[in-house]
Amino acid sequence: MNQTRVFLIFAWLMVATLLWFEWSRDKAAPAQPTVAAQTATAPAGSTVPTATDAAPATGTVPAAPVATPGITQAPRAAAAPRVTVNTDVLRLVLDGGSVLQADLLHYPQSKTPGSGPVRLFSEDPQHFYTAESGWVSNGSKAPDHHAFVPENGAGEVALAKGSDSISVPFVWQGPEGVTIRRTYTFKRASYEIEVRDEVVNAGPGTWQGTVYRQLLRTPPQVKSGMTNPESFSFNGATWWDGSYQRRKFNEDYLEDGRVNAQVKGGWIAIPQHHFFSAWIPSADDTTTISLDTPDNGARALIREMGPGVNVGPGQQATTTARLWVGPKLVDKIHAINAPGIDRVVDYSQFAILALLGQGLFWVLNFLHGFIGNWGWSIIGLVILVKLALYPLSAAQYKSFAKMRKFQPRIQQLKERYGDDKQKFQVAMMELYKKEKINPMGGCLPILVQMPVFLALYWVLVETVELRQAPWFAWIQDLTARDPYFILPVLNMLVMWLTQKLTPAPGMDPMQQKMMQFMPLVFGVMMAFFPSGLVLYWVTNGALGLLQQWWMTKRHGESATPPKTAIAK
Repeated sequence: MNQTRVFLIFAWLMVATLLWFEWSRDKAAPAQPTVAAQTATAPAGSTVPTATDAAPATGTVPAAPVATPGITQAPRAAAAPRVTVNTDVLRLVLDGGSVLQADLLHYPQSKTPGSGPVRLFSEDPQHFYTAESGWVSNGSKAPDHHAFVPENGAGEVALAKGSDSISVPFVWQGPEGVTIRRTYTFKRASYEIEVRDEVVNAGPGTWQGTVYRQLLRTPPQVKSGMTNPESFSFNGATWWDGSYQRRKFNEDYLEDGRVNAQVKGGWIAIPQHHFFSAWIPSADDTTTISLDTPDNGARALIREMGPGVNVGPGQQATTTARLWVGPKLVDKIHAINAPGIDRVVDYSQFAILALLGQGLFWVLNFLHGFIGNWGWSIIGLVILVKLALYPLSAAQYKSFAKMRKFQPRIQQLKERYGDDKQKFQVAMMELYKKEKINPMGGCLPILVQMPVFLALYWVLVETVELRQAPWFAWIQDLTARDPYFILPVLNMLVMWLTQKLTPAPGMDPMQQKMMQFMPLVFGVMMAFFPSGLVLYWVTNGALGLLQQWWMTKRHGESATPPKTAIAK
């Protein structure tokens, strides 16, 4: 197998992979809402579990809540008292039971001057997305996520200069002497919010209740396409029930059931491109995780119920969870200290590629710590990967060079046997055996490198640290396409030079035509790719071209056919 055919295999594998990605995106495209959109002035609906969703609690840890498909609709009061909270990284609107709006102040929607911040939670019916928490009870009055009111009245609060945290209290007063005080605590430079519920029973009887926490969202309509990085990121619900689980937002969201997973130390999340939200209960809490599609399937919900409490007269109980609202910053996600939470940075649905992607990002982040520029860090990462794979690539290019060296003899064999391809193949294999040439020497290294290439692709697509990051000169956003198409043109030139350096003995006319168009096909395709990905491909291709040229110079001088062979 000559180098050209190996290159064709590699190109085919890459195109096939991208086409498979595209097919996967189309197959998993979010389902269109099946109900009429609400008007902008209509109160946003949300779902509240019924009392039958939770079994009566016994002791401080309840029996497993029972997930049931039956949920009731409870419209939010339009005039519910609200509190706006401003920290150094977040601006949120709360009504006690729900986080209705969340703006990520350090992440503009675009690089256009005056662009507003990314809005993760929203009441907009077309982009509805919220985090909710309330209580249910069998036989006692309990507050759902509409029932809490600000303890200090509605208004706006901000993290004071020089202060490390701010707390915002809400309260529910029950008719049976039970009070639940909910406190949201926000910390400086943190996207993690502590939500603490303190149940105080001043009534004459025992109060039983189970807390629920849920994420509710209208599935985003993501434009699919090989050149749209957002379409390659996972959009759906994920959770931890002892292993990492996920469900895509599409018509099959509940195909495998609504889930009824009881777990200790689990969590629920909704990730998207670069950002995610998650409820993380205390590590010792036992919860039951379930899925649903309220509003006739127009929205997707993931819920955890638990823990449950029994609070006797004059007693109190407390339950705490953390709500993450922010970007997929790897270092901060690791600091959450929840099992499997790092998988929300979804480098791949395949564990081995995800693990490889985590390792590659660690190296990329390490380089950035020294270089301070993500574009140069990408180039440094490619160099390190090339050095790590040098023994394989050296063997590959040496094999190619030896094929080039004996190209005149192969051409002679082709002329001798004419259209008898079988005899030509037998004679060529005998030549390879005699000269100790491994015709498969170029295939194995490429196949070994494919997982690395794919993992690097996912790292560059998924990494929020690269979002809107500049390189230099004309590249001011590594996640946007090259505005002047310089990198795609350079990629075409590198591929064209690689072809010129590549021998093509025995290649049929159809393969020759395919090879001639390959640089143009890749150039057009990469014209719309994020410039960070194209920078990686250009660097990788240029280093490969340089290595191939050197190995050809050392091992690939043409071998003149023996005169005796020509005489025959």
